[in-house]
Amino acid sequence: MITFASPVAFASALADLKAPDCAARSAALSRQRRLTKPAGSLGRLEDIAVFFAGWQGREQPRIQQGRTIVFAGNHGITVHGVSAFPASVTAGMVANFRAGGAAINALSGAAGLDLAVVPLEIERPTADFTQSPAMTEDECLAALNAGAAAVGSDLDTIVLGEMGIGNSTAAAALCARSLGGDAASWVGPGTGIDSAGIDRKVAVVDRALAHHDGAPRSAFETLRRVGGRETAALAGAILRARQLGIPVLLDGFICCSAIAPLFADNPAIVDHCLAGHCSAEPGHERLLGQFGLDPLLRLDMRLGEGSGAAVVAGVVRAALATHNEMATFNEAGIADAL
Repeated sequence: MITFASPVAFASALADLKAPDCAARSAALSRQRRLTKPAGSLGRLEDIAVFFAGWQGREQPRIQQGRTIVFAGNHGITVHGVSAFPASVTAGMVANFRAGGAAINALSGAAGLDLAVVPLEIERPTADFTQSPAMTEDECLAALNAGAAAVGSDLDTIVLGEMGIGNSTAAAALCARSLGGDAASWVGPGTGIDSAGIDRKVAVVDRALAHHDGAPRSAFETLRRVGGRETAALAGAILRARQLGIPVLLDGFICCSAIAPLFADNPAIVDHCLAGHCSAEPGHERLLGQFGLDPLLRLDMRLGEGSGAAVVAGVVRAALATHNEMATFNEAGIADAL
């Protein structure tokens, strides 16, 4: 399926974003006021239920079909020693996902979510983006469309995750080029590199930013120049979910970095997204702050894979259960609201 036939088509889709269903949202708010509890007593669980109602277009939202989607890609910048692990680990982890042995397998199962793993030419890393764009236009479009194709219209929500050795360096470059700030303000330890490794990452991002400084700063150009196939796929999935009105549960720094170029062009792109958690990667809190998203959990996680967002899917299920299954005051035969 080709959702974005050209960079212009991608830009047009980003400029014309679907809005939530205001009538469904109002109906959900009204239902919340009638449930047998003091107003506001379930805190953010109430907000989650109303959020889902608006995007699903129904007073009583549901998750009958939820899916975790993990995109995987490899990066040419790993030649600069920016990760504690070799690029070959990406293929090993894809095999582990498929065998059911990773954290995201366990967490998706616990949350009642299907799991789809989408490897993106992991045998062919992107180009070294300190020397050239990471992807050609065609390669970036292919990744965007692979992301869009993974989002089915039958889904009630998606959890997004990624795997790709070197992708925290790409994430820092995406954020710096899209939202400003120097490399050091976005770079973190990623897979757990030491201070010398962090210095190498900063230098790589600085060189990339300088090399591409005169290039256009559109979302598409930023993704293809300093992103990766998996981050472009994440961006395609997020935009396709918006077209379909599917709420998105975001994971950590790398997942959220895929939105940064889109946000720079149209800040409304985050409106159908919930920040699952704030990861231990230093740039994530700053990034969420720029998006205006308040994370639901803070568990000091930094695994990626969609792991933090999958944990939050259980919280979302709790929010929808209280919204849908509690009695109203009339149903309970209680005359006066609390």
